[in-house]
Amino acid sequence: MALPKPHGPEGKLKPLLLYGNERQAEIKKAQELPKVFMSSRETSDTLMLGIGAFTPLNGFMKKEDYKQCVHNLKLVDGTMWPMPVTLSITEQEKQSIGLQEGMEVALIDRASDEIYGTMKVEDIYTYDKEVECKEVFKTTDTEGHPGVSKVFNQGDYNIGGSIKVLNEGKYPEKYPKYYLYPETARKLFEEKGWSNVVAFQTRNPMHRSHEYLVKFALESGFADGAFIHAIVGALKKGDIPGETRVKCYEALAENYFPRESISVGVYPMEMRYGGPREALLHAVFRQNWGCSYLIVGRDHAGCGDYYGAFDAQTIFDELWDGALELRPMKIAWTFYCNKCESMASQRTCPHDGEGDRVVVSGTKFRRIMNEGGEVPDKFSRPEVLEILRDYYKTAEKVEIKKGAFEDMPSTKK
Repeated sequence: MALPKPHGPEGKLKPLLLYGNERQAEIKKAQELPKVFMSSRETSDTLMLGIGAFTPLNGFMKKEDYKQCVHNLKLVDGTMWPMPVTLSITEQEKQSIGLQEGMEVALIDRASDEIYGTMKVEDIYTYDKEVECKEVFKTTDTEGHPGVSKVFNQGDYNIGGSIKVLNEGKYPEKYPKYYLYPETARKLFEEKGWSNVVAFQTRNPMHRSHEYLVKFALESGFADGAFIHAIVGALKKGDIPGETRVKCYEALAENYFPRESISVGVYPMEMRYGGPREALLHAVFRQNWGCSYLIVGRDHAGCGDYYGAFDAQTIFDELWDGALELRPMKIAWTFYCNKCESMASQRTCPHDGEGDRVVVSGTKFRRIMNEGGEVPDKFSRPEVLEILRDYYKTAEKVEIKKGAFEDMPSTKK
């Protein structure tokens, strides 16, 4: 069997990153072009477009693709696409450079002032931020939802068009072993003899429940390899830096998984915390990386209490036939059972009395470590805890609020 085809009607990866003389010539040209400054999310999306992760997109969305995406989970050509990939600009910025359709502009990261790409402006349009957030995030709460806050802080115009990517930022040097392009990962999987790869999405160090999810997926017989795929773009305050988390993934992979069945990778996207819609986005680009399955557990890509515990699973049931080749691997609420003396889930464990279940939550895990508390030994492996204790000795203390799904609901009537 072969790996699944990349997403989209052509079934081919579409990386937008230039190399060699072509890249140098475009950089030289970009220095003379009007500048459009990008937020951290827009810069990370540029990187995802560059490496082909957002195949089949060829740039930032034009108006009709944007509208179809927001309201109908698809592009104009019918390709399933769940979250907007847009570039915004303010009225003042638009006027200052005299922006018009047909112009070429340089894409500049606002924080570093570095050139990341060029763009042929094909569409300039206004959009309704409130409608976008209601449809995509299911909330307009700018105070509590970081993804919503980002949208409301954007300019009032989106500009759409094809781009050329000229910069990969810090990621290749920072993660030389694990920064895998979709094309590179596909070759790696084929070399390993894998044709059915299950992806595990993470923005946290992996605790025992995470480990159980991956092992359950491997034991199911559906997958012949597991890809621990960690986001290392900008996160929210209190999340653990990518460099520290990679050490944790290495420790877990080396000590608790057979080497022939596990692989680790990182990618440069910024979390949107979009719950169900973001779960679909994670599925789209995992298919581009060559994965056949994506583990979707409790509160996938969520934050706070904006989404139900398993909304990110049920949204896959709303897709039409052929929308996505990758399939979700839906796994129930997991925990350590003191009576079973093992990891278990609601589907496999009958014990839900006082003290039976040790619920492992990424948010709870981070909060205990941040506050210098004692982590129960059933939460995580000792090698991982040692790495995290070293990190928290010097880390800035921040308030980490209680997560919506930290406590296990009883199944008793």
